[in-house]
Amino acid sequence: MSLAPGLYLRASQSLVLTPQLQQAIKLLQLSNLEIEAAIAEEVAKNPLLEMSRGEGEAGLIVREDREVGEDAPDPQGADELTARGEEALDSDWQDAALDSDSSYEVSGGSGDEAFDFDRLAACESGLCEHLMEQLSGHGGAPARAAAAIIHELEATGYLATPLADIAEGAAVTLKDAEAGLRLVQSFDPPGVGARDLSECLALQARAADRHDPAMARLIDNLDLLARGQMTALKRICGVDDEDLSDMVRELRAYDPKPGCRFAAEPENAPEPDVIVRRVGGGFAIELNAATLPRVLVNRRYYAELKSGPQSKESRAWLGECLQSANWLARALDQRARTIVKVASEIVKHQDGFFRQGVSALRPLTLGKVAEAIAMHESTVSRVTSNKYLLCDRGLYELKWFFRSGVAADDGAGASAEAVKSAIGKLIGAEADILSDDTLVELLKAQGFDLARRTVAKYREAMGIGSSIQRRRKRAMGGKAA
Repeated sequence: MSLAPGLYLRASQSLVLTPQLQQAIKLLQLSNLEIEAAIAEEVAKNPLLEMSRGEGEAGLIVREDREVGEDAPDPQGADELTARGEEALDSDWQDAALDSDSSYEVSGGSGDEAFDFDRLAACESGLCEHLMEQLSGHGGAPARAAAAIIHELEATGYLATPLADIAEGAAVTLKDAEAGLRLVQSFDPPGVGARDLSECLALQARAADRHDPAMARLIDNLDLLARGQMTALKRICGVDDEDLSDMVRELRAYDPKPGCRFAAEPENAPEPDVIVRRVGGGFAIELNAATLPRVLVNRRYYAELKSGPQSKESRAWLGECLQSANWLARALDQRARTIVKVASEIVKHQDGFFRQGVSALRPLTLGKVAEAIAMHESTVSRVTSNKYLLCDRGLYELKWFFRSGVAADDGAGASAEAVKSAIGKLIGAEADILSDDTLVELLKAQGFDLARRTVAKYREAMGIGSSIQRRRKRAMGGKAA
């Protein structure tokens, strides 16, 4: 065997992701609002790109001005891309619309209203501002400690920071910190500044002038109340059934998280990327044009620049700009068609949900949708990431429609959400408390073939207690009433 150096030829195959292909894949998984930021960035770099809003052709979000520039290179078509080995884009999107005999219609949408930026306005002042207003007029070391305490409060109104740490940070004594805490606890809302639930309820009971010894003992034994041990509570509190019921009813009227009423409103609901409307006996699936900017490749400007005096570097740069603009336009158009294609298949498969609700959800996987629309599973995963669908039943993330299933009599199976919905309805309408075994039989009568442990798992996932816990809760409710 020779160890001398030499030259050899070796054939191998590899997948190379071009920058354009990487850009298309990146755009595919962005939401409409994220797409707008990405397009704005490209427009800032490319003088041949323009971004606008307005009515567009059905099914399209991008268009090209072909009136000028006869000798300009035409955009590469899908077949050309495929021939170059760039199938990963799933570029065969020409059949995005479903068959004409289907009860589904695909369109591009016509957004009449732009995004309402007024919805991003600030909410009312929070808990901190509310308490600081009440602190104005107070002075001295306790007031300084109170201000430090207010800024340490959690959104619920509770204080988790030790007083010793607050006293050290505010440069006051521990006695002043305790006085500051009492000052904060005297403010509105009652219960703010508490260290735990018992103290929170006790503060509210004092504010309502209901903190007598019996109520104090009840608050100190909330664990017994949670377990429904009413006999032990009557003995500890030294009251009869009627008095205990009154005390329990009083506690239920208190707010366990008094600071939450001043918390900022939750983040705005995400804007839908796809809108599903009822049309006759079927549905129309369209993109939300209100949040989707349109891209124009300005060939007039390209022709003007190309006809003027240019250096070799300028011509090369101008050609790169045109190629980049064409790539972005094609990638956006393909993204739109792919989203509609995937959403149409989801609506087609989950037709029962759109007509009847959660109880009619069916099991669905990414692979099943990918097979139906002849795309790769990873493409379907990217399309359904960060995308939301709006229908007459509400706003749902596209990935929400992909559900695991359980056996059903119809052979098609049923989603876990459908089973949970059925369990919730049975328990919500129960006259006598239903055991898990009874639920199994009732669900089997509805076509769901489930084991007892599966029913228990779904029930616990919904936050519903066992039959024993529900029986105790009903007994407590009856006594409190």
